[in-house]
This record gives sequence, C-alpha cells and structure tokens, in this order.
Amino acid sequence: MSELPPGQPSPVRRTLDGLYALGGVLAALCVLAILVLMIGASIGRIANWRVAWINDVVAWLCAAAAFLGMAYSFRNGDFVRVTLLLEAVSPRVRRWLEIVSLAIASVAIAYLGWWAARFTYESWEFNDIAGNMVAIPIWIPQLSFVVGALIFVVAVLDECICVLRGAKPSYVARVEERHARGDFSEEL
Repeated sequence: MSELPPGQPSPVRRTLDGLYALGGVLAALCVLAILVLMIGASIGRIANWRVAWINDVVAWLCAAAAFLGMAYSFRNGDFVRVTLLLEAVSPRVRRWLEIVSLAIASVAIAYLGWWAARFTYESWEFNDIAGNMVAIPIWIPQLSFVVGALIFVVAVLDECICVLRGAKPSYVARVEERHARGDFSEEL
C-alpha cells in the first residue's frame, strides 16, 4: 500500500467531503428553484395565471433545502452551537465533551433517519398522494428528508470518528480558519 503525499486527503475523505458538498449544492439548487418559482408566482398573479400549485412545490423545496444542506452546514461550522461550557474547560475535557455530544447526536440523527425512511417507505407502500394542488405520490418529496438525514448521519459519525482519533472537529477548524482570514460574518 502506498503512502499519500503529505496534505493529500485520502480517497475516503475526498468521497465523504464530496458527499457533503453534493448535499450543499442540492440544497442551494432548491433555494434557487424557490427563488425562480416565487418570481414566477408573482408574475403569474399579475397575469391572472393559476399559480396556487407553486405554494406546494415551494414548501417541499424548503424542506428539501433544509435537510439536504444539514451535513454541509454542520461540517463547515455553520450550525448554531452553544460553546460557553466548552470554552471554560480544559482541552482534554473539551475533547471528551465533543465526543459525548457527537455520540449522542449520532444516535439521535440515526433514529431520525430511520423513522424518515420508514415513514417514506410507508407512504410509497400505501401509495399516499399529496392532498394539495399538486397530486403526486408524497414519497417523492419525502425522499429529500430521507437523503438529507442519511447524509447528516454519515457526517456526524464521520466527525465522531475523527475526534475519537484525536483530530480537531471540522466545524471548529473551519470557524478558526474563517476567523484567521478576518471573516467574522457568521458572528453578526
């Protein structure tokens, strides 16, 4: 087995980071689609077009954007974290608190993902149809919840393993990198 050059991420790391970035890109595309649909709805109302169906699609896209972007946001330090206790303890205690927090989060998010998948499967199994203006099988928009939750589970487990191996949490490292560049925009 050959060694990777220093600073070169492993294929597994590149794959995982690519997965999180893909979730972020899909979330951004959902937000872009919301923008386009809302502008279309505004124009449509002025032109007396029937645009009530857009509200259904926008609601599904909002949920999709939220869930698909969770792993990317988490890994980049864009989640709201209360660090008052972490900042008051020693680095060793802080590491263990991070591990405990990540382990609890892994279990909780895995449970969320399992229920999301089960619920979506039941919607598919019973051929549940959306009862709003857009009558499509409801499992189709629910898939974004499942995919986003599963990517998030992978991200939290990945983070937990990295911290167990002694690495600094990526969400801490990314915030420190932004601060080192003088970027305090997330603090506003």
